[in-house]
Amino acid sequence: RDTVAGRLGLDAKNVTVHVTLLGGGFGRKSKPDFAIEAASIAEAFKGRPVRLQWSREDDIHHAYYHAVSVDYLEAGLDNNGQATGWLHRTLSPSIGSLFAPDPKHKGEFELGMGFNTMPFSVPALRLENPPAPAHVRIGWFRSVYNLPHAWAIQSFAHEMAVAAGKDHRDYVLDLLGPDREIHNLTVGDGWNYGEDPDLYPIDIGRMRNVIERVTREADWGKSTGKNRGLGLAFHHSFVSYTAIVFDVEVDDQGELTIHRADIAFDCGPQANPERIRSQLEGAIVMGIGIALQSEVTFEDGVAQQGNFDKYLIPRMPDAPKTLRVHLVDNPDEAMGGVGEPGLPPVAPALCNAIYAATGKRIRRLPVGDQLKA
Repeated sequence: RDTVAGRLGLDAKNVTVHVTLLGGGFGRKSKPDFAIEAASIAEAFKGRPVRLQWSREDDIHHAYYHAVSVDYLEAGLDNNGQATGWLHRTLSPSIGSLFAPDPKHKGEFELGMGFNTMPFSVPALRLENPPAPAHVRIGWFRSVYNLPHAWAIQSFAHEMAVAAGKDHRDYVLDLLGPDREIHNLTVGDGWNYGEDPDLYPIDIGRMRNVIERVTREADWGKSTGKNRGLGLAFHHSFVSYTAIVFDVEVDDQGELTIHRADIAFDCGPQANPERIRSQLEGAIVMGIGIALQSEVTFEDGVAQQGNFDKYLIPRMPDAPKTLRVHLVDNPDEAMGGVGEPGLPPVAPALCNAIYAATGKRIRRLPVGDQLKA
């Protein structure tokens, strides 16, 4: 209302906004640019009704995009493969750049989304956030900065297990260290998208539990045969705990088949288990699209994708042949989120499975044609 009033030179009390139900079509949530355009056109056609409808090309070319991200990690291992040191350097522009002069660094609430809340027990820990200026308008995206942080950390933990010559599940369970509550990894005021580290600490026991549950349900360690493998990843976000195992096959032509996905999830009390299941099933499919296909690239400041012929989303054959959800009920814990926590572990679990099947390490998303190279 205020933005439209300012554009048209009106008093805000003379602008009426008819609020519609948002539903699940987030689109331009909280962004008023389409309303400004409609109001400007309506002003030029005074007294006549106006309808503004964008093409999909308009929408994609002038969108608010998820932030690009680059992460660099190093670890020191002793003679037994145990981690002695951990360095994580994360670069990604902040969504704060949309609301104020470019801050160049992620905000504390963004760093608290899996970066400085990393759960592993490592004697020497160094976390760095160099400047990364924004080049496009950044908008909200499902799971926000948990997505790139989980992708980097969970992929790297798998690389550490391979370097140590140990089973991935056993290695990360050991890397988590003793069961405990983590209160003090966030810095500043500790605001983590509503997750006060003192009010909602990370419970390593609950994290361990979803890992053990999903690997048990997925029959971790089973013989998979040639060109087939299992991949694991897990993450804590929005006061909930998620662990995923993928069972994939990559044929000699680089074609990927996802035979099965298992996801274990602990959000504390469960108000509506069927709603939780549907959110997690949707997160798996969406995460597969992000990992394998979906991207927006720019040339001379112009988005190179404009419709679904180039901006690819998952279709029926891309989905797992079997998808199983395993809910862990913890009625005495704080109630966690459901809509977003299922997404962050999808890409690393999928790419860890691809490595198990092929020996090919994926460090750049989307996977695209990297399996055919």
